[in-house]
Amino acid sequence: MSAEDRLILEFKRRVFEESYPRIFKCLTMIEDKDLWKSPQGNIPPIGCLILHIAGNARQWILSALGEKPDNRVRDEEFMNHPNIRKTDLIFLLQNLKIQLNECFNNLDETAINKHYKIQGFNETGFSAIIHVIEHFSYHTGQITTLTKMISNKETGYYTDFNLNQLNNLN
Repeated sequence: MSAEDRLILEFKRRVFEESYPRIFKCLTMIEDKDLWKSPQGNIPPIGCLILHIAGNARQWILSALGEKPDNRVRDEEFMNHPNIRKTDLIFLLQNLKIQLNECFNNLDETAINKHYKIQGFNETGFSAIIHVIEHFSYHTGQITTLTKMISNKETGYYTDFNLNQLNNLN
């Protein structure tokens, strides 16, 4: 398996198998009205964070590596949209997943090493993919924290795991 293939597999693992289920779990723990709540004006609410990570992935991967038109309006991701419901955001994320998988399936080997200008930054395809992985993880943590604050409940992400195991070096 090539390094490029391993990178795409790791993206799918970290974003689709870790961040997505956590975001979906958080959405089950809150009401539609909670999507647009913020404890302070400078902390984006859950709905905005989901719009933001979707916009970021579209711009950094679909537009750059996938060569789709870049029509992102980043500032709108941070505006409250009280007519958008949880089901709309789930649809958005599921649609994004389909588009990302299609993009990855159509990438040629040179796309990972190619240089792109994304949001004014000079990036390789490799660094763009890493950026979206870490961006999803970062904001999934924020979504989790806001969900815990709103619901006053634990997410239970690791209920079925013993996280106190020591590493086995053999």
